[in-house]
Amino acid sequence: MTTVVLTRRILLHWRQRPVSIAVTLLFPVLIVLMFGYLFGGAMAVPDGRYLDFLLPGMLATTMLFGLESMVTAVTADAARGITDRIRAMPVSGLAVLTSRCWADLLNALAGLAVMIAAGLAVGWRPANGPLAMAAALGLLLWLRLAFGWTGIYLGLLLRTPESAVAVQILVWPAGFLSSAYVSPSTMPAWLGAAAEWNPLSATATATRHLLGSPAWTDHSWPATHSVLLALLWPALLALLFAPLANRQYQALER
Repeated sequence: MTTVVLTRRILLHWRQRPVSIAVTLLFPVLIVLMFGYLFGGAMAVPDGRYLDFLLPGMLATTMLFGLESMVTAVTADAARGITDRIRAMPVSGLAVLTSRCWADLLNALAGLAVMIAAGLAVGWRPANGPLAMAAALGLLLWLRLAFGWTGIYLGLLLRTPESAVAVQILVWPAGFLSSAYVSPSTMPAWLGAAAEWNPLSATATATRHLLGSPAWTDHSWPATHSVLLALLWPALLALLFAPLANRQYQALER
């Protein structure tokens, strides 16, 4: 019950920032339009349009943006003293952190809905039916949950909005060093290997596979086992950062 109340607090706070929320939801759509129509003509994807290749990658990248927004939200609450006021109440620390994850997943659902609507508007069509779509959404939200716990830990560790800028800057290189925008096989060998094992690449490739979207032919182990990696990478991240986030929150009370 406490988690529900705290989640509702976060959602009510979002209602007071409609312009900020709208910009957050529409920004990935702008990226799709820029890459799809400005640069897409230079990208030759086998058996399809670059825009159709890009959409699943951007769905995965939208999940990565959750790390940035979570760090920003946690550090903003700390700077305004909200974190200290909640800590003064008889509230479980785990409930506080879990409520952030639930609220962030709802935000992710809204972001996915906007992205899918934009994709349909520009002619993208999932090819494998509603069950495949449900599985792809499940993998995307699973990744978002892992990034959410990562963002909570980093936000509690950094504590100030100014220091959170470093995370915002690093999100973009992490997004580009993946298969979200191009095939890792087009990169130098050492860079392509790093991109192939990026958790974002696993979910982007698995999403393309499930939705029947076009992709560059890649027979590497991470590419052929993308669904398995899309399940394992978020599990590993959550198992690492959820306990760290809880420990960091408890350490604030000392």
